[in-house]
Amino acid sequence: MKDEQGRVFPDAQQDIESARCIPDTPQSRSPAYRLAFADDDFLCRDELRPVRLQLELMKPEMLMTEAGIDSTIVLFGGARIPEPSQKHTARTQTLADLSRYYDEAREFARLMTLKSMESGGRENVIATGGGPGVMEAGNRGAMDAGGRSLGLNIVLPHEQCPNPYVTPELCFNFHYFGIRKMHFLMRARAIVAFPGGFGTLDELFESLTLIQTNRMKPVPFLLFGREFWETIINWDALAEAGTIAQEDLDLFHFVETAAEAIEIIEAEQAAL
Repeated sequence: MKDEQGRVFPDAQQDIESARCIPDTPQSRSPAYRLAFADDDFLCRDELRPVRLQLELMKPEMLMTEAGIDSTIVLFGGARIPEPSQKHTARTQTLADLSRYYDEAREFARLMTLKSMESGGRENVIATGGGPGVMEAGNRGAMDAGGRSLGLNIVLPHEQCPNPYVTPELCFNFHYFGIRKMHFLMRARAIVAFPGGFGTLDELFESLTLIQTNRMKPVPFLLFGREFWETIINWDALAEAGTIAQEDLDLFHFVETAAEAIEIIEAEQAAL
């Protein structure tokens, strides 16, 4: 007899529940007797890494599809950049000065989310790393607008948790940095990078490399804070040395304000 979903056989969850009701014996207590897909110790073995990679790719993909997320605006930026009202807690004066970009990230996300909601809220949904600093500002701006946003968190050795502004059903946690990066870019229709550290630079350069090598279609690519980016990276020296082509410097734009960023994204998306 078929169940309500038309299944002939019991589903996996039903078998997990059934397995909990069996008599307690030495055999049933043995780890060998656990259902393979319900055995955390087994799934965490080194030999099961390919399976875990596949699961980590599939779970967010399936949930985003079910939630109707068709495209995203990816927002990268430093976790240590404080909200302006908290800039007195910053480790350095430079971080305190960069706190203005918290507000720009928040306003950018708010404006972009309002525009997204005008067309149903499926396109151009804000996606961040789900952490503090600039990431928090992005999710917060989306909430200010009454819309949804994604948070792609990562397990780190030190204690951390997602910021409180991520839409709960779109808050994901990753073990593998590589799979997390794929989810950042698979739906990306624009990439926006604010000042940050190693993590931001990693995401920035990997994204630029994919576009430069035609492994990813070009999308609007904006760097907030020309002074910061030109201080830490000598872009012209890369071109002059020949390690990148001169036209590679056209893959991105420097911007300072949320309004400026929105204008460029709208113009470039319309042209693509």
